[in-house]
Amino acid sequence: MKSFYILTVLIIFLFSFSLSKAKDKKPMKMKISSSSFQEGTLIPQKFTCDGKNISPALEWQNVPKGTKSFALIVDDPDAPMGTWIHWVVYNIPSDVLEFPEDFSSSELNNKVKQGSASNNKTGYHGPCPPNGTHRYFFKIYALDLVLEEEPGLTKEKILKKMEGHILGQGELMGKYHH
Repeated sequence: MKSFYILTVLIIFLFSFSLSKAKDKKPMKMKISSSSFQEGTLIPQKFTCDGKNISPALEWQNVPKGTKSFALIVDDPDAPMGTWIHWVVYNIPSDVLEFPEDFSSSELNNKVKQGSASNNKTGYHGPCPPNGTHRYFFKIYALDLVLEEEPGLTKEKILKKMEGHILGQGELMGKYHH
């Protein structure tokens, strides 16, 4: 009986250890880029509240094996009242590796779910800093699942749902000032 108990404890320990290692696995580095602007440069006015306020073209590479969907989050950590969320997109099909300029008018818009930005609206909301130069981070996540969620989730809810399911991620930063 004692050996059965020791064996059971050992199996539980090994199973728990393997689960914790799987969750601790560091996501693979992906590359996200834009033909509309380069890393660290100014985002052209047409993609901001001072212009047409349309989304820039984006593409991502180095997709990890096993990716079932992507999520995209665009935010501004320099906002005066804390990080401002400009765009949340999830359930991007795994065979989609780019967004065209002005995503909202593309066919892809019907194949994804969009979350809620800081202004409580869905869709892309371009840079519009109240003062100074702000940084805007376009973050792509490769996931090992498709999120079975309704449209309109916030960044925080999406990040929570993605925990333990991120296979890879990449980031592109652009700047803007009026």
